[in-house]
Formats: sequence, C-alpha cells, structure tokens
Amino acid sequence: QVQLVESGGGLVQAGGSLRLSCAASGRTFSNYAMAWFRQAPGNEREFVAAISWRGNSRFYGDSVKGRFTISRDNAKSTVILQMNSLKPEDTAVYYCAGSKGGFAGRSSHEYDYWGQGIQVTVSS
Repeated sequence: QVQLVESGGGLVQAGGSLRLSCAASGRTFSNYAMAWFRQAPGNEREFVAAISWRGNSRFYGDSVKGRFTISRDNAKSTVILQMNSLKPEDTAVYYCAGSKGGFAGRSSHEYDYWGQGIQVTVSS
C-alpha cells in the first residue's frame, strides 16, 4: 500500500512558477511509475506528466510540454512537478498518482494510488 500526499500548490500570477511535491509512503515507491494529473471544474481529469520507475523515461501532456518538468528522488520517495510559465488555463486541482507497474501511460486507469489533490490557481 502506498499513500501519496501533495504539497506546494497555491495562487500565482500568469507567467509565474510553482513547484509541486508528492511525498510517498511505502517501501516499494522506487518500483512505481508516477504521474501528475489535473482536473478543472466541469472538466475530465487530464494527464499532465509521467515518469518511469528509474526516471529515465518521461512524457508530458501536449498542453504543458516545454513548460512543466517531472522528476523523482527515489531515496526521498518524492516526485516533483516544476511548473513554469503558468497560464490561467493551468488552474486546476493537481493529483499525484502511482502505478505498481514500472511504466505507465496517460490513462488514469493505469494508476493504482492517488493523492488527495492540491489546488493550483493562476490569475491573469
């Protein structure tokens, strides 16, 4: 069993940056693929970024490519989402997710564990 807790959200002006962290409990974190998703009011949950268990494979949703960076520190059981050049349309609740497989894709169905979510608001 893995528990995921997000932190680092908040309010930022357009063009600014935020750094989200996801702290994981459980000894098998380093075996899991990890990802970030987001959900804005009235919208479906959207894939943001994913990283493989070793961190050597990363991919991003089209809307954040070139602006967001996902990374992980297996020694600290932490996943980071660095968000730069933020836009008002990035406003959403951001969720950290973990997959028991070492690699996972863009579908939320591939992920077994979820954090409670954290609000990110970008003002124009």
